[in-house]
Amino acid sequence: MGVSLPGVLAKQIFRQSLLPARKASSSSLDVPKGFIVVYVGKAKKKRFLVPISYLNHPSFQDLLSLAEEEFGFDHPMGGLTIPCREDTFNAVISKLSRS
Repeated sequence: MGVSLPGVLAKQIFRQSLLPARKASSSSLDVPKGFIVVYVGKAKKKRFLVPISYLNHPSFQDLLSLAEEEFGFDHPMGGLTIPCREDTFNAVISKLSRS
């Protein structure tokens, strides 16, 4: 069962996750239009590019809820950080890419 976040909340998470990236090096800004950077993992974080359209899916919004509970709107990696296992994240992304 998905937890639905209002679009405003998802946009706020996204907007806040971009703020530190603007201060970062130019290589970190090489993100294609229509994508966001997401860091996934608990101890060691891996960088993923995720289509913005995924923000509206309930299963991805569950991951956003985890990020909000863990970090609020202060994401230490400079992008959206999701504190879940990489295999869990890959399963959600795989499901979304098929829909």
